[in-house]
Formats: sequence, structure tokens, C-alpha cells
Amino acid sequence: MADIKDIYKNRIREQLSQAGKKSVTYKQLYSKCKGRKPDAAAFARAISEMKREGIIIEGKSGIKLCTAAGLFRAKVSRINRTFGFIERDDGSEVFVPGKFLMGAMPGDIVMARLLPQRGELPEGEVVSIAEEGFAEFTGTIEKDGKTICIRPDTLAKEPMIVSELDVPVRVGDKVLAEIVRRGERHSDHRVRVTAIFGDSKKAKSSADAILYSNGVEVEFPACVLDEAKFAEHRGIPEGETDRRLDLRDEIIFTIDGADTKDIDDAISVSKTDNGWELGVHIADVSFYVKAGSELDKDAMLRGTSIYYANKVVPMLPKELSNGICSLNPNEDRLAFSCLMKLDPEGKLVSYKFSKTVIRSRVKGVYSEINTMLDCIKNGTEIPSELAEKYNGLIDTILLMDELAAILTANKLHRGAPQIDTSECKLIIDENDVCIDVKKRERGRSELIIEEFMLMANTAAARLAKESGVPFVYRIHEDPAPEKVDELIEIVSRMGVAVPHFTSVKPKHLAEILEKTKDMPLAPVVNNLVLRSMAKAKYADEPIGHFGLVLDDYAHFTSPIRRYPDLAIHRILTDLCYNKQPVKYMQKRYAGFAKEAAQQSSECELTAMRVERSCDDCYIAEYMTNHIGETFEGMISSVQEFGFFVELPNTVEGLVRVDTLAKGPYDYDGHFTLLKEGQPVYRVGDTIKVVCAAANVSSGQVDFTVEGDCKQENEDLV
Repeated sequence: MADIKDIYKNRIREQLSQAGKKSVTYKQLYSKCKGRKPDAAAFARAISEMKREGIIIEGKSGIKLCTAAGLFRAKVSRINRTFGFIERDDGSEVFVPGKFLMGAMPGDIVMARLLPQRGELPEGEVVSIAEEGFAEFTGTIEKDGKTICIRPDTLAKEPMIVSELDVPVRVGDKVLAEIVRRGERHSDHRVRVTAIFGDSKKAKSSADAILYSNGVEVEFPACVLDEAKFAEHRGIPEGETDRRLDLRDEIIFTIDGADTKDIDDAISVSKTDNGWELGVHIADVSFYVKAGSELDKDAMLRGTSIYYANKVVPMLPKELSNGICSLNPNEDRLAFSCLMKLDPEGKLVSYKFSKTVIRSRVKGVYSEINTMLDCIKNGTEIPSELAEKYNGLIDTILLMDELAAILTANKLHRGAPQIDTSECKLIIDENDVCIDVKKRERGRSELIIEEFMLMANTAAARLAKESGVPFVYRIHEDPAPEKVDELIEIVSRMGVAVPHFTSVKPKHLAEILEKTKDMPLAPVVNNLVLRSMAKAKYADEPIGHFGLVLDDYAHFTSPIRRYPDLAIHRILTDLCYNKQPVKYMQKRYAGFAKEAAQQSSECELTAMRVERSCDDCYIAEYMTNHIGETFEGMISSVQEFGFFVELPNTVEGLVRVDTLAKGPYDYDGHFTLLKEGQPVYRVGDTIKVVCAAANVSSGQVDFTVEGDCKQENEDLV
């Protein structure tokens, strides 16, 4: 027998269908649907459930079907200070201006309608909130008279009133809060403070808040730590080395940053009569992290290690990441080695993947090896301490440099765009305060490691594709046509000759970069090309890598800090070491590869967002000590509201239009602000600016043009 609530739902749908676009009051609807045995409670439950399901909507004039009102159901995916995004059931996103959000919070289920589209995404407005999610957010404590408020880090421009306190707070505290009573606007919500991160003027406090608000777990569950400690204590089980290829007598060593503790790759190189033998030896993490273990489940949830400032939130506990899995010098370690043979021109001839045991000769450091290579190139003497540390390895380092140069030339010949990504190095003192920001320089040794890792990653993907086994590939799709059209238009307006093509190839972007590499505009063009390209991601289908111009590519070389690498180690272990048949591999790993690819892609995006946001807070902290100082930089991008200026040390700040000398200013829609029709501020221009403000909590730096400074020396921290 049908539930009375379900009977009511059918009657409600029927009555509202007959009403069409007209609203029916609750009372009228109940009267028409109640039947001979009225049940007001069941009717109310039916109404509530249908609203949650996005079938009906109730407004001031009554109730109607959502389809009749032109409404659709969506989930609020994210909200910024002045706008938000909702996601429809088909996964597509809709942009919602802040005034049309109705106080909705991330996680809420809403009913919305479309508005006339003005930008790239469809635009809409929230009409009602069908189901409230748990609304938790971070912000900074303020006081309005005697009223305690929180100014959210995102979500809204206006502060929210605190109605409950679980902890004592002070003005300026960075806190965690949750909404206890909803209003129709964000500023009408009432909130409870549940935790304090610390002083919002300290980058560390803001970084902790960013980690929390993005769901990053800093601590490991006890069950995960127990497994990690057992693995560390167990070490290399007796007899395990006998089952492996023993490479402990080979010249193998690692090259990393000086502070690196999670060392997961080592290399070996030799020259032969027929070309080269290249070994890339990767920590055998899958030996210690078994499928389905607590370690494995937690690692998949994390997806990747997160690096910011001078800190790391590791994917695996330190007992593994810095301990038994790390390829520390002069210690026996289990590895998964890709052993490759290359012809004299650096082309891959053959390869095999073997479970090995290795012993790294030394912990090589990028800066040290760069120094030695420079000394050799310039004919000067290598510093004695470096000559002693790398005794017996310098000939091998020279071979590595020679082979890497060949591989780099091959990459250029393929037409791979040489994009320079400006990275910063933050100098953090003993009090966890950022005291300097420098541009991170890449030398020969960084390029050597990059080229060798590319070779191993290519071999792994090629083996999987040729074997027909499920796999996690690293893919990079072709740029979207509209992005390419925009790039061509902007670069052409800059006076750069653009190559003619009907379908963009990597070599076309490489040609644009090559033509501008010695021009003042080079950094700007570099960023424009980068923004025109798709984001690389993981997938279980091998569609290739546009940016590297490779048909076969995967991530094999960092299983300590990336889950997709760990995933394919597990697959390759069964394929190469356990010799499992393809049918078994397909049955066991098809679902796993798909899930690992999707989860890893999502985690990577979160990690990138977190790392960037945390670093921004530390950069702003550094700039608080330089308020009022003048800097020379380059205009990196222009928008209607102002333009961004990047300093030589990579610090970027915003010059707002309303701080400029008397306007008005017009934005050309591309890269120029005009005054009375004449270009005044253009992307690529060198300009002197004054640091007007630095907000640690938001990670934002504000500049003013020297001479136009309306807010000079104003500290908005």
C-alpha cells in the first residue's frame, strides 16, 4: 500500500500541473489534495520533501512547480566576496552575482533561474534555498561599537554579527565560525565562533585557516600512524633484497633542494658504444603502502602533498615520507627502477621496469651541482668542500649534463613551448615570519632531473598503453579555440607577428615565445601563452600531452608525494613483477584507475589553490614592512578595475583605478587603460609604484603609481 505522503506528492504535482504558471496557496492546495482521510502532517512532509527535491517552490504568492517557474535545482559550489557559483545537476556551472545569492552558502541546495548572460559562463540568480548545508567559514574578528562581528575571508564583503562565542576572542583574531541563524543576505546571518587560529596579521594564522577551510587534514588518523610506524620499524624484510635486482654497487645518487626530506627519485647514467643507459630509480612506496590499507585509503583522500612557505603537509606520514621510503644517502632502500637504453641522439630504444635495491652515494643538492657545472664551464676550480662531497661522481654529473642537453634539444625539436613559470622563494625566520621574497632560479641540475623524469614517465605510459592495462595517465588537452583566438588578438595588438595556422599546434605557441624572448614584453607574453593553455590533469585514457608534445605520458616518479604515481606503481608491480595476465589487470584495476585519476585531479586543484593562497599571505606579511616604499615593476595584466604590477622578486600588487590621477579611464577589454582615447597604462609597461597596503589575512598587496598616491603610507593590515 502506498505511503500517504507519496499519495500527497502525486496529488500536489497533479494540481500544480493544472495550475500551470499560477501559484496556489498552501491552504488551497491542501484543500484540493486532502481527500476523504485528511492527514495534515503527511501533507506538510510531502511539501517539504518536494521543495528539497527541487520539484516545487513556495513564495509569497503561493506554491508552483519549479518547471513552470523556469527554475532549476543546483548546489552552491563556491562563493567569493562579490559573487558565487552554483553547479547544476549536469555538472555545468552558473555564475551568480552577490546581490542575487540570497545569503546562500557553499553546500546549500538552491532553486535558481537563468539571467541574460554577460560573461563566459551562464548567469543566474538564487530564488530560494531548498536545503541548507552546514555553513562553516573563516574570518577576522571586528567590533562595531559593542557588537562583535566577523569579516569573512571570502563569502561576503560585509561582516556578520556574532551571537554566540565558544571561545574568548579579541579584535584581529583569525577565527573559525559557523552560522546558527540564517538571514536573506549574508550580512543578516548570525554566527558562532568555534575556534581561534591566531592573530590575523600573522601569515601562519591565515595559512592555518586556509588549510582548514579547504578541508586539508594536517594530522594523520591514529590507525594510519600505526601502520606507518610498523612499516618504519619493519624496514626491509629479511630476504626481500634477494628477490630484487641488486644495484647497490652502481653509481646512483639523488639531486634535490637542500631542505628536501622526502627524497623519492635517484638517477644513474652511463655512456655505451650504442648510446646511453639511463636509470631512474624511484622509492618503492607501493611495497609499504598496500592496496586497501589505512595508509592507502588516507593517501588517496589526500591525493598529494601540499608545499607552502617553509612547510609541507605530507601525503604520507614522516615515518614513510622522510624515513623508510626516502632515498637517503648511504642507506639500503627498496626502489622501482626504470632502466632505459637510448641511442646517441637520445631517442628511447628500449626500457624495462624492475624491482631493485639501491644505495644512494650522496644527497646531491641543486645549487651545489649548478656551482660545479659553472666552474667546469668557466674553467675555474671547484670549491674544495664540493669536490670532496662529490668525489668520484663528477664524471657522472658531466655525463648527465651532456645527455640532458640532448634531451632538451629533442624537446625543442618536437616544438614544445618553453614556458617560464615565475616561482618565488619565501625566506621564513625562526618566528615563522616572512622576511624576504626572492625569485626562484632554475639552473642546469634542475633541468637535468626534469629531462630524466620525463623519460621515465614516458616509458611508463608507453608500457601501459602497449600492454592494454588500465592506467592513470597525465594528460594535457589542446587549448580551447576561444582561448587561442584571444591570445592571437592580444599578441597581435602588441605588434608581435603571429604564425598562420588553422589548428593550433605546440610549435605555434613555441614560435610566439621564441619571437618575444628578448623583448621587454617577454614575461607578459609568457603568461598569456600559459593562460591560453588547458590545465593538465589525470585520466584513465591516454590522449597525450599537448605542452610536452608527447603521445605517452604519466606520473611515475613521485609516489611519496603524489597518489597517481603510487597508483601506477601498484599497477606496474602486478604487470612487470608479478606477471599478472592482462585480463586479470583489466578486471582488478579498471575502476581503480578511473577513481584514482578523478580523485587525484581534484586534490591537485585544491593543493594548488591552497599553496598559492598561503604563499600570498606570507608575501603580504613581508610587504607590511615595506609600506610607503617605491618599487619598479612591470604591468602584468589590466582589468576594468585596475592593473596588476609584478616586481622582479615576483611580488604582485593591484593598482586600483580609483587611486590613479584624475580620470576617467577606459579599459580596452584586452591589455590597456586609456585616458581620452590614448593608451596610458599597458601590459608590459615598466612602472614605478608605491606599496600602499598589504593585507595579510587576504594575501592582497595594493600599489599606487608613484606621484598618484592617494593612500600612500596607509597601512591597511
